[in-house]
Amino acid sequence: MKQEDLWGVDAAQHYDTPGTDMFAPEVLGPTVDRLAELAGGGAALEFAVGTGRVAVPLAERGVPVTGIELSRPMVERLRTKADETTLPVIIGDMATAVAPGTYTMVYLVFNTISNLLTQTEQVQCFRNAARHLTPGGRFVIELWVPELRKLPPGQEAVVWRSEPGYIGLDTYDVLNQHVVSHHFRFDDTKDAQLSRSPHRYIWPAELDLMAQLAGFVLETRHADWDGAEFTAESRSHVSVYRYQPDDDV
Repeated sequence: MKQEDLWGVDAAQHYDTPGTDMFAPEVLGPTVDRLAELAGGGAALEFAVGTGRVAVPLAERGVPVTGIELSRPMVERLRTKADETTLPVIIGDMATAVAPGTYTMVYLVFNTISNLLTQTEQVQCFRNAARHLTPGGRFVIELWVPELRKLPPGQEAVVWRSEPGYIGLDTYDVLNQHVVSHHFRFDDTKDAQLSRSPHRYIWPAELDLMAQLAGFVLETRHADWDGAEFTAESRSHVSVYRYQPDDDV
């Protein structure tokens, strides 16, 4: 499964769920609030900007935002919300594509760094963020914590959500640190729809080492965008890294 195939026309048409799920005000509001604060009055670059779920309201808050996005259909969807002048987008891979200018903040949300399926690509993503940042700038990552403690010995699959009309199931390849998320959607009929997405999961400690290799130091880590404490039981985290290229790291 190639990422450009996963994020085609059909995915772009069904990605936005206004007012619900990750578009719900209680989810999106704290995300935008925190990013606006972390931008520090400067410009921001979003890796994998998608349909502009975060970038559009962030730009409306007065933060100049540029995006990098691999999927042209996703960008076409974004263009129904903001034009090129308001929110410029570079078509390309977030690990290698270069946007013009420098920024006080680079960010990626909703587990997007795990869409890069090798450790090498993920390290390149950090280095690409560093390439775009002013010294002291921030790289902000929202990422889930691998749930291997829920994986019984000898089994490869975990149901991580079950609710009316939806089952989410992850299958793990622990040798290669890969996981495939399976999304089953169904109604009262016998038919169901399945979509899948591959990821390379990253432990927080590994993420910190990737950051160190690219000249970053960890500034803060919280369990969510509201600033809840990150603990051993946290299912996700928001990690903020400072770019300090002159440090002996």
